[in-house]
Amino acid sequence: MQLFKQAFTTRQHMVTPDFEYFHYVDDPTVEVEYHNHDFYEIYIYISGRVSYIIEGTSYRLKPGDILLVHSRELHKPVIEPGESYQRIVLWVNPDFLHSQSIEGTNLSMCFEMDLPKRHNLLRPGSEMSANIKSILNRFERACTNSAFGNPLLRNTYLLELIIYLNRAVLETYEDDITIDIEFNEKINTVIRYINDNLCENLLLDNISSKFFMSKYHLLREFKKHTGFTIHRYICQKRLIAAKSMLKDGFSVTEACSKCGFNDYSNFIRSFKNNYGIPPRKYMIGSHR
Repeated sequence: MQLFKQAFTTRQHMVTPDFEYFHYVDDPTVEVEYHNHDFYEIYIYISGRVSYIIEGTSYRLKPGDILLVHSRELHKPVIEPGESYQRIVLWVNPDFLHSQSIEGTNLSMCFEMDLPKRHNLLRPGSEMSANIKSILNRFERACTNSAFGNPLLRNTYLLELIIYLNRAVLETYEDDITIDIEFNEKINTVIRYINDNLCENLLLDNISSKFFMSKYHLLREFKKHTGFTIHRYICQKRLIAAKSMLKDGFSVTEACSKCGFNDYSNFIRSFKNNYGIPPRKYMIGSHR
């Protein structure tokens, strides 16, 4: 692939409606904190020394690896010095994929969080990898010049890429990648329980009792594998869920109660501190 270098952007929001494309080559000292997006992310690793942590699971990456990140998943790269850090990143609006899907072909399937045995990491075989690389070459060329018809070509190549990524998910490469996936099975079970029960009263005593762990062991292991305290993780995931509900048309009061916030004023304050805007203002802005 011909090198197309872009300056790294720290923004975590899209400025175009459907998708954005980045090809980064930068110093390995770049640091990115835990975050999530309102969109799906496709991350294609090219070079460097990088592990990627997504919802408590750490992926040790090899060139050609692909990460598929759902809009609600908290994630961050861990970048080691020594090599130039190169990757391709695509941001895709879920509404765009929904609008392009047809019956029997859900283009968002590869990002869904409830697929059995789902990992975020794809390590395609040689034939699939060659197909994906060819599509990316064409897509990048269409993104970097203004020749006639390129806006249509960009859409076409992106949809082609998404189709092949879904095919790669449906094919099983799990045996080739488990050696580079590190997680604590009990902590991942706790994470799934929290995400499935955000509207419940998720007290530390109740969680530790349910999973037969001492509070102190649970606190230590949870922070070790996720980078968050349990309290902070629960609050963050509730805010992410509330933000999604506001975008979908729920009222501020409904989002507050349905996402497990028992204190309305605390919800307002937490939302504003996290997103820089009150929930009502976000709700109005997202429906213009």
